[in-house]
Amino acid sequence: MSTALGLIDGQEAGRVARDAGSELFFALVLLAVMVAVAIPNLHFVIRRQAFVLTLTEISLVLALFYFRPLTVVVIATLAALVTQIRRRVGPAKLWFNVAKEAAATSLAGLVLYAFPPIEGVGPGTWGILFAVVSTHTLVGLAAVIGVITIVQGSQAGLEVVRTAAPTLVTAAINVSLGLVVLIALETTWWAIVLVVVLTGALGLVYRSYAQFFRQHRTLADMYDLTRAMSESGQDGTLADSLLGRVRVLMQAEYATLWLPAQGRHPEVLLTARVDDPGLLDLARTPAVARARAIKAKKTVAVGSRLGGDEELRTGLREADGVKDVIVVPLRSGQAVIGSLEVVNRLGETSHFMPGDVPIFETIAAHAAIALENSRLVDRLRYDAYHDGLTALPNRKRVLGALEEAVQVCAPDEVVAVLLFDVDALRQVNESLGHAAGDRVLVEVAARLRSSSPSAALVGRIGGDEFVVTLRAESAEAALALATELREQTHDQMVFGALTLDVDTAVGVAIHPEHGSDPATLVQRAGLAATAAKSMPGSVQLFNPGLESRSVRRLGLAGDLSRALDNDELKVYFQPKVTLDDRRLVGVECLARWEHPAHGAVSPEDFVAVAEHTGQLGRLTESVLREGLRRSREWSDPDHPLAVAVNLSARTLTDPYFPARVQELLAEFKVAPELLTFEIKEAGVLDGTDRPMPTLRRLRDIGVRLSVDDFGTGYSSLSYLRRLPVHEVKVDRSFVQGMATDPGDLAIVNAVVTLSQQFGLTVVAEGVESELTLELLQDIGCQIGQGFLFSRPLPYERLEAWFGAQSESDLSLASDVRRLRAVP
Repeated sequence: MSTALGLIDGQEAGRVARDAGSELFFALVLLAVMVAVAIPNLHFVIRRQAFVLTLTEISLVLALFYFRPLTVVVIATLAALVTQIRRRVGPAKLWFNVAKEAAATSLAGLVLYAFPPIEGVGPGTWGILFAVVSTHTLVGLAAVIGVITIVQGSQAGLEVVRTAAPTLVTAAINVSLGLVVLIALETTWWAIVLVVVLTGALGLVYRSYAQFFRQHRTLADMYDLTRAMSESGQDGTLADSLLGRVRVLMQAEYATLWLPAQGRHPEVLLTARVDDPGLLDLARTPAVARARAIKAKKTVAVGSRLGGDEELRTGLREADGVKDVIVVPLRSGQAVIGSLEVVNRLGETSHFMPGDVPIFETIAAHAAIALENSRLVDRLRYDAYHDGLTALPNRKRVLGALEEAVQVCAPDEVVAVLLFDVDALRQVNESLGHAAGDRVLVEVAARLRSSSPSAALVGRIGGDEFVVTLRAESAEAALALATELREQTHDQMVFGALTLDVDTAVGVAIHPEHGSDPATLVQRAGLAATAAKSMPGSVQLFNPGLESRSVRRLGLAGDLSRALDNDELKVYFQPKVTLDDRRLVGVECLARWEHPAHGAVSPEDFVAVAEHTGQLGRLTESVLREGLRRSREWSDPDHPLAVAVNLSARTLTDPYFPARVQELLAEFKVAPELLTFEIKEAGVLDGTDRPMPTLRRLRDIGVRLSVDDFGTGYSSLSYLRRLPVHEVKVDRSFVQGMATDPGDLAIVNAVVTLSQQFGLTVVAEGVESELTLELLQDIGCQIGQGFLFSRPLPYERLEAWFGAQSESDLSLASDVRRLRAVP
């Protein structure tokens, strides 16, 4: 090199400087070399800024050895200017880089002046040049850290400091290589050949290393991304983990996930943007690019290095600030479930390359699988906590919510549990099919959800049980809400040509008065709902007596079976009397049970136990047998005793019951017209045709049928015309109120009048006063039953009572026994 320059040693550089022509020539050569070695070999990105590692230090070592510092400053500044122009960076970045290079080279020159003059290429020269070039490197790095700190904050500056080690190590290696080249050139000018070869090889090595580094980094990032997606898919944070890592891996300014609305999942549009810690609900992707990718089910890539047709390029130009974009459709099998998008490669002069497309497609394939798995997990989690039919929270979810509510309950409020039990759902399922029953449940769920306060949790915890939980001011407020919600759900339900009248019984339990355990609160609300079924208004607040009664019923199940086996149940008889001439026309058979330990058990309790333990048929037959036996044994053969037996609505679903009745009538030789079956209004007038086949078969046998407790439900009197019944029994609650309540009197009057028009006999229950008797006679009621005549009696006392309370009416041709009305 010294021969090529006409120099013998380093001191002859001054003579070169005096030769202006030679100096200009070699300065231009050095300028070309500096521009050439400024070609990037290794890229890395810190936030928005792209950084490169080059071979600049090698050329700088040679320049500082052979040229004056001022010349080096000029050449380095011009080289920086040419390089920045060639890279097409913005004005601000261009002039910053040019000024940075000029300042760094100038300070390096000052450091060189501070050292003794360079002599030879020995260790002293190595130290001087190493210190000078290191100054250049450190000044440039400090300038970058400073400007990034000013523009993007101290965290960004610290991040650059943390990633500066590779830059400093590479600079040190380059200085060492530069010194090796310098020694070779000072030894012989033929070293130029070796330097050129070495430079080319070094460039290839740098590029290979850069490629290896990028591949290694990409694989590591892909592994981290896959692992993060797998972990976050379980906890619902997949979008957060996915987009941030995709943006970093692709070195993009924006990474966007778009999922269309699907089922109960709403549309998703989330974007991770550089420098923003969270996700944004926006997208910079041109609409035409996304639409093309979704429609064609293929990747769409548009940009200066990616190509794209005119329509896509037009869309790119219309999207302000977008220089390139890649959109990959997310697939689940053959279906497209969304898209993954990246916009703008970081760095003003950086662009997405064709090689980035397959990498991004691989990321999208993993993302699609992770999204499907995440939705599957979400669906499984949703199914685990929600009812499949009504989409309401299930028992597990309700109990969990109650657990949270009771833990943070304020002193001036209560946590209320409102349990709604849908009446007659079983009858609907059995008569119309489970599809109709499901429609009823869905409608009840919709009404509860729409009518409940926004802060309430509405759930389904059983086949026909719904729960509403919320905070309330008091138990009274909870009861008022329960009554309001029950009224909202009671309206008729119309399903095509079918209209159903569905009611609910509501039980209410509150925390802390009725317990703190969620399961206990729900259980006690259920006990209250069961009690509400037999009470007017059908809304019941829990009280401890209900729980003891429920426990008692559970203990009675085995005892009832033994009692039926041993004939321990007794049948009492309550007379039914004509009101105009006071003749005994029949009796109602009523079961009574004297438990050896608990004493008298109410019929409501042991009938409920029989229904739930499958012993209802045995109980009904036991009462029916005793009634028919006493009818056959009645002492007055000229006026046989008619008997009435109560039937549960569930008995009407037994297709074999009519045949069994016919067998018993034949066995006891009792005429069918002497037997009356009384069915509660809720059982015979349930809004469906479920009981009709059994009722018709019983009527064909000749048995009389009676609608018991009429008026307590919501059935229309005109509906009676469709039923094969003979008799209507007006509920005692209306009869007993006739004397004091004009409304009750009007109801009884209407029932009597319309029933007689339909050819039905009317029986008034609960006749307990002479005034009530007179009112019933005035409105034309035919038959009465109540304590005014007699309480229920054992059969032996019934005969004695009849003999004592009756007298012969001699005005009639035949001997007719009339009953005296007694208080």
